[in-house]
Amino acid sequence: MKITYLGHATLLLEINGKTILFDPFITGNELASEVDIDSLKVDYIFVTHGHQDHVLDVEAVAKNNPDALLVSNFEVVSWFGDKGVQGHGMNHGGKYTFDFGTAKYVNAVHSSALPDGSNGGNPGGFVIYDDSKCIYIAGDTALTKDMELIPMTCPKLDIAVLPIGDNFTMGYEDATIASDFIECNTIIGCHYDTFPPIKIDKTKAVEYFEKKEKKLILPDIGETVTV
Repeated sequence: MKITYLGHATLLLEINGKTILFDPFITGNELASEVDIDSLKVDYIFVTHGHQDHVLDVEAVAKNNPDALLVSNFEVVSWFGDKGVQGHGMNHGGKYTFDFGTAKYVNAVHSSALPDGSNGGNPGGFVIYDDSKCIYIAGDTALTKDMELIPMTCPKLDIAVLPIGDNFTMGYEDATIASDFIECNTIIGCHYDTFPPIKIDKTKAVEYFEKKEKKLILPDIGETVTV
């Protein structure tokens, strides 16, 4: 399993010969200016919720990858379906087995509206797993006790991707508590530094995790983490 960070909350996950793009927000992110969306080859596009900083490049990527399948909640999939993007809708607590493994759509505490103001359904996160590896990608969320359900209902996590930028999501302090709830001490941080309200002191965040005997990974844009 390989995870490549493309800035903000955008990730590429390579698993069992398939490539999944999460929450594509690249062309609107000045920090990701060197990422060429036209070169992205993906099999799936997973979207955690409808906000523009998570869906901006869905149509462009789908146009370049006409066989790619959009996976999100029913409302997001329906909205993009009207634009010609093929999709697979899910809802909270449900799981589905794809050709790369299984995806479970889990709860997130946030809001969700699509760029034109349409209902974006309820926000969520995804637990992705196969017979050997398991990853939790939380999406935008506050710290929530629902996270305690993940180790009860899913395989043991090898790594998790949590928002740490505060203001719109939980900050890195709450993310250490989240790591306790999900029983995973290795965390990739996301949703930070893109805009002024979510700029953080990265050194302080890493040190805070270390004091809690946990590991916070803050990859550079384009950097790959192998699990």
